Amino acid sequence: MRLLPKKVFFVTGVGTHREHLESFEKALRDAGIEKFNLVTVTSILPPNCEIIAKDTGLNQLLPGEIVFCVMSRLASNEPNRRISASLGCAIPTNPNESGYISEHHAFGEPTESSGAYAERLASSMYETGTDSKPKETFNVATTAVVGADGLWTTVLSVAVFCCNKE
Repeated sequence: MRLLPKKVFFVTGVGTHREHLESFEKALRDAGIEKFNLVTVTSILPPNCEIIAKDTGLNQLLPGEIVFCVMSRLASNEPNRRISASLGCAIPTNPNESGYISEHHAFGEPTESSGAYAERLASSMYETGTDSKPKETFNVATTAVVGADGLWTTVLSVAVFCCNKE
């Protein structure tokens, strides 16, 4: 059996809690993907993979389902520390070929810079792998600043793959 995702959707989330793990859980909840068993994979956008809306994708998944994703994630409890997580996506010119999804996470970067960096990275990976420009690129990114109270804060950007036949 081959697992070749036919659809993908993108989400971001931020969570804060005194416990590191619970801040991650809250970020997953904020993104709407806390009910799935997430398995992270590397950065290939499969051929003919349709980019769909978050609500459409969530409706195709069942609680407890094992779901593959590309995830950028960063956490800190250092007061006043800015953290960011972003994904860039390079869509192939030929839909029968694969594209790229890049992960980037950093300290101190605003959302726009983090997202732009991830987008450039995805484009560069596509271009060096294919000797051509992608059809289009985009990014999803989020940032947060750790509060003065020093609670754990987690940011994440996730590409969630749908492998079912719906």
